[in-house]
Amino acid sequence: MENVQVFDSPGKGRGLRAAKEMWAGDVVFSEPSFAAVVFDNMAEHVCHSCFRRQQKLQRCGQCKFAQYCDRTCQRAGWKEHKQECGAIKTYSKAPNENVRLAAKILWRLEKEGEVVLDTQLASLADLEDHVADMPEDDLKELKVDVHNFLDYWPRNSKPYRVDDISHIFGVINCNGFMVSDQRGLQAVGVGLFPNLCLVNHDCWPNCTVILNHGKIELRALGRIGEGEEVMVAYVDFLSVSRERQQLLQQQYFFTCTCQHCTERTKDDLMMASLDTEENKPSEELVKEVTEFSLETIKKLDQARLDCKYHEVVNLCRECLKRQEPVLASTHLYLLRILSTLSEVLSYLQYFEEAAGYARRMVEGYMKLYHPNNAQMGMATMRAGVTHWHAGLIELGHGMICKAYSILLITHGNTHPITKDLEAMRMQTEMELRMFQQNEYVYHSMREAALKNQPMSMMSEPMAEGVKKLFRKQ
Repeated sequence: MENVQVFDSPGKGRGLRAAKEMWAGDVVFSEPSFAAVVFDNMAEHVCHSCFRRQQKLQRCGQCKFAQYCDRTCQRAGWKEHKQECGAIKTYSKAPNENVRLAAKILWRLEKEGEVVLDTQLASLADLEDHVADMPEDDLKELKVDVHNFLDYWPRNSKPYRVDDISHIFGVINCNGFMVSDQRGLQAVGVGLFPNLCLVNHDCWPNCTVILNHGKIELRALGRIGEGEEVMVAYVDFLSVSRERQQLLQQQYFFTCTCQHCTERTKDDLMMASLDTEENKPSEELVKEVTEFSLETIKKLDQARLDCKYHEVVNLCRECLKRQEPVLASTHLYLLRILSTLSEVLSYLQYFEEAAGYARRMVEGYMKLYHPNNAQMGMATMRAGVTHWHAGLIELGHGMICKAYSILLITHGNTHPITKDLEAMRMQTEMELRMFQQNEYVYHSMREAALKNQPMSMMSEPMAEGVKKLFRKQ
């Protein structure tokens, strides 16, 4: 691990600092998982070896639970699945993802010990579990998991004390990391990465972490000087500092004292109202619209869960009518509505209307996010694709190019999503040249192409606008 060193970070415990100068896009380190499992609700849709989403999977003939792309993946995963397979058969069913992950961790500890790679900087025994800090409800859930684990754990495997098992569950709770599918667009499982557990939090970090070809990569977002601590964000930046601090305290048991939280940086933009010579809404009106927005967001969450997308569109349009004369373009609730509306309209193939909302969303994000933020890059990519589908090739190509420049830093040029984006960039560049030469010919050819091959439905909208990489944990 030549790029980083373990050190005592003031007020944070152990952390990692740069052993040499690094620049935007540099891989600080990569790391395979110590153990990883597929989510319970994705168990029948994702390969349990390579974590690819597939339409057709082959089920393990013995436990009837694990699913694989083909015989190659099944053979590759057998070493990890062998003991799990026998335990599931004996238990008569697969336990939940926490119990399955804890068992995989302990089986590997049993076979290989605490440190399994020369590059591993921390043993699992050294990782924080925060069991003593857990609220009563979380402790009850932990005790249920421990009880289920003891029922599941094979009698011929090494016995463990309840305290040792509780420590593993606490480590998973605090340090589990979302494992994404092959394109990095959907979380499909959870894994444990010991070196990543040493990276501390900052709301405006100098690094980001992504999953690429089965390994996590910690990538620099800008220049990092030798001796500077490397940091990642455990939560999304798009919340006011007080709410981020509350979330971090609830999920990770610490109060964030980073510069952005201490100085309340950008809180004013995130909750800003319109303030122009022509329009300055009263405090009462701002409060009324804010409360209405919160109520609408709750209704939207339920409507999306129920797949009532036309209802989602109507709720968003009604809310925007109330928001637009009152809230600034960077207000969090306005951006939430714009994001939801553009995503759902794209899914319903109302691309031109969706493009306008997506463009406003990206403009707001650019005033709030770090310029190399991965979520910013993904949002810009989606907006660019929406403009492209709408026939707005100039704006679409510009957004796709912008997204590509961000994702080259956050994901690197070998990541599947960056490769997809590079292909889109080349295609839109070709179409843009055609458009600039003759707009009429371009639109005629586009219409003819759509008649011969209608656009397929875009992917179904996600229930959450921003997918968390660090799990509640």
